[in-house]
Amino acid sequence: MDAAHQMSQLWWHVVANYWWLLLLIFVLGILKSATFKGWAGERRVKNITLQLDPDSYTIFHDVTLPTPTGTTQIDHIIISTQGTFVIETKNYSGWIFSSEKSSYWTQVIYKNKKKFQNPLRQNYKHIKTLQDLTQLPFNLFHSVIIFAGDATFKTDLPSNVIKQHSLKKYLQGFNEVVLTEQQIYQIRCQIEDNRLERGFKTNQQHIRNLNKSKR
Repeated sequence: MDAAHQMSQLWWHVVANYWWLLLLIFVLGILKSATFKGWAGERRVKNITLQLDPDSYTIFHDVTLPTPTGTTQIDHIIISTQGTFVIETKNYSGWIFSSEKSSYWTQVIYKNKKKFQNPLRQNYKHIKTLQDLTQLPFNLFHSVIIFAGDATFKTDLPSNVIKQHSLKKYLQGFNEVVLTEQQIYQIRCQIEDNRLERGFKTNQQHIRNLNKSKR
């Protein structure tokens, strides 16, 4: 019996007797992936938006728009007479150290530190894309950063960086009417007409664009 045949028999023995362990390892790998964590965080925020009055708020999720250099992907857009709220969701745990003007924020879990892009800067690019699309003044857009995980903020943050459960209260804190119903309709139509089709192909194209921009 040659070595290749022996290895083949050993492999099938492992699969037959320990398939459940292999499946568990596979599932745990998915649950710990950044892609799944991002999806889970966005799903939590989406569920909260379902509590908003549909007559008062127009809501979009997972909007990918073309830009001069590729694409930009916006987690949530909420439009009301109080303005257009552009939401970037982060699903993080541990301690978060941040500064409004720094390029990166830091996540700390025990002795492990991980830097990630300042979401305020990230969301600024999203708003600029929407502003260019709608040709509306920048001050009619509101940047909102939502942390959907159980992260603890260890530094002072601006008021537009909130936890997921605070979203409804945060939106209700805006009382001044700055958009007409006609403007809301126009914004909605422009987003619907220009957003790329949701799905795997669009997501992969966006990832390629991100990787290209980092070179």
